[in-house]
Amino acid sequence: MSVQGKAFEGYLLRRHSVSKLVVHLIFTTKYRRKIFDGMMIQQIREAFQSAAEKLEIEILEMDGEADHVHILIAYPPKLAISVLVNNLKSISSRRVRILNTNLRKASNSGVLWSRSYFACSAGGATIETLKAYVAAQKTPD
Repeated sequence: MSVQGKAFEGYLLRRHSVSKLVVHLIFTTKYRRKIFDGMMIQQIREAFQSAAEKLEIEILEMDGEADHVHILIAYPPKLAISVLVNNLKSISSRRVRILNTNLRKASNSGVLWSRSYFACSAGGATIETLKAYVAAQKTPD
C-alpha cells in the first residue's frame, strides 16, 4: 500500500499500516470517593502526558470531576486497551499519591483508582462531539 502523495491528516502512518483508532476511557476513584480537586486533575493530566510519550499515544482531550476522569486517546493498533489502561492508572496513581500525602487518609488504603474502567471506541459519535463532552466536565476548584 503506497501512501506517497496522499493526505492522511489525523491518521497514524506506520511503515505497514495507516490507522485512526480512538478510545474514550473513564476511570473512577476507588469506591467513587470524591477526592479530586482541580490541582489533582492537573497532576493526573501531567501523568497521562508523560505516559503518552512512552506508549506512543496521543491524548486528544482529558478532564474530570471529583470522583472520575474522562480521557480521549488516539492509539496505535499494536497497543491493547488493557495495557494502555494499566499503564495510565499506575503512572497517574503513583504521581498523585506522591504529590498528595493526605490521600492515604482520604481513601483508607491509599488506592486511587477502582479496578474497573469504561472503554468505548469513538466510532458512534464524532471526535468533535466527544471532545466537547470531555471538555465540559466540571473540574472541581
